[in-house]
Amino acid sequence: MKPENWFVRLEESADAEQIEALQAEAFGPGRYARTAFKIREGVPQADSLCFVGLSGVELAGSVRLTPIRIGNTPAMLLGPLTVAPVYKNRGLGKLLLKTVLDVAATQGETAVLLVGDAPYYGPSGFGKVPFGKITLPGPVDPDRLLIALLNGADMPSGMVRGGRP
Repeated sequence: MKPENWFVRLEESADAEQIEALQAEAFGPGRYARTAFKIREGVPQADSLCFVGLSGVELAGSVRLTPIRIGNTPAMLLGPLTVAPVYKNRGLGKLLLKTVLDVAATQGETAVLLVGDAPYYGPSGFGKVPFGKITLPGPVDPDRLLIALLNGADMPSGMVRGGRP
């Protein structure tokens, strides 16, 4: 398939229904039981750090960051990063990821945490969290707990909680 000419912009409230449909298709109804979803529950996303990718006028993907604390350290939780099946493997996910990390860094953020696949997220600057350094309030595969440190930050430690102090 040929590469797309993507257009990335900040998420708007009018995008919510389409984003929810993308997430439902990608993660299914069981997504709300996952630890990362539970951490985000009731915590407003960081509106200046939520983006959508468009192919023409069609919403093809989205990425969101939600404020969290790791111990006492302010950080962000990435996710979901979602791309419509018809647009997968065309570079949109990586473009959304690069965009959100670049903007987060310019806004002074120091850490972005996620639960995901290291082979996909590793090339974008995410590394595996040392075992036991960061804990979540629910089950998570420690091999999938990844973090990108921004602006020369040190590795935070402690329990993850939604929101900021």
